[in-house]
Amino acid sequence: MAIAPLLLVWVGYERVDLAQLILAWIVAFFPILGNTTLGLRSADAGLRDLFRLYGASKWQVLWRLELPSALPYLLAGMKISGGLALIGAVVAEFVAGSGTGSGLAWRIVDASNRLNTPRMFAALALLSLLGIAIFAVLSLVQRLALRRWHDSEAASR
Repeated sequence: MAIAPLLLVWVGYERVDLAQLILAWIVAFFPILGNTTLGLRSADAGLRDLFRLYGASKWQVLWRLELPSALPYLLAGMKISGGLALIGAVVAEFVAGSGTGSGLAWRIVDASNRLNTPRMFAALALLSLLGIAIFAVLSLVQRLALRRWHDSEAASR
């Protein structure tokens, strides 16, 4: 939220949508990066030694061991980031304002200024449903991607 005004200055006030997109991306990027990095480092050390013993290249170790072991972490980071991107977009619209009156955050601000509580709750309900839908879709993607081989999803069958 603190860098939203700075982003507006950098991209220009005529490109408010781009500033909002950049802010939502920044908010969503770091949980994915952190979780993926943790996943890449969490590959089994014994398997890593076995790959080296058999003469696997660094690319083979990355492609066949580290990336598959990082996939659950990456998908978990995406589930976290889905909600955070929505929050980032709403905060960016609050701070930057679109001026067009097209977003749900703008509807909340407008309804608040006009003391139109039902419209404010309707916009909040739509944002909540959107957040739930994003989480549900990403949970489905995670379940489909991991169901055949990872313990976290195999146990839920």
